[in-house]
Amino acid sequence: TIAGYKAVLLAADALPKFLPMLTTAAGTIRPAQALILGAGVAGLQAIATSRRMGAVVEAFDVRSAVKEQIKSLGATFVEIPNQENLEDKGGYAKQVSAETLAKQQQLLHERAKLADYIISTAQVPGKPAPRLITKEMVADMKPGSVIVDLAAESGGNCELTKAGQTVCVHGVTIIGPTNLPARMPLDASRMFARNLATFILEITNEKGFTMDWKNEIFAGTCVTHDGEITR
Repeated sequence: TIAGYKAVLLAADALPKFLPMLTTAAGTIRPAQALILGAGVAGLQAIATSRRMGAVVEAFDVRSAVKEQIKSLGATFVEIPNQENLEDKGGYAKQVSAETLAKQQQLLHERAKLADYIISTAQVPGKPAPRLITKEMVADMKPGSVIVDLAAESGGNCELTKAGQTVCVHGVTIIGPTNLPARMPLDASRMFARNLATFILEITNEKGFTMDWKNEIFAGTCVTHDGEITR
């Protein structure tokens, strides 16, 4: 949540134009065009924050199931026609085939040309981040546009991202932030503490751990039991 929110602020700070549409004495200023890659928690927050700040937003995710969530936040869903099912049983994105990746990149290349800023959040658990933005796509983006790559620590969604650095290539600013939640320590600590307390209350009672294997949260987070690896 914090990463998605802060990413939009980073993009707005680096962008040489307003995010919202403004009517001024000097005429009407068009709103910024945003492209959000990935519609998990960070991506949805980036969409919501971009919309609150007045940008026109498109969003892409390989999981067609998130289409309604994207639309409910006021964004347009960028969709690959007749694509394979790319959502696993846990609701996470699966690694795509080479054919699907080629279709993705072709579609995203066209959308990237129109974007003033891109926020990429796409990651596959346990694997390097998928490369969604090639150097050729960056070269075709508008001068002054911005990429904020939230997958920088796991290799980056953009081919030119450098983790922990901001670089400028072909007039495009590419930001590879790491540990964005640390930039909002007050709310990050509050949110983490609430989640941790709720988790502990869920899997314990007055006698200790519940050992309730029918409880999905307990069963899904227990790593070892009685000397056996459970996951």
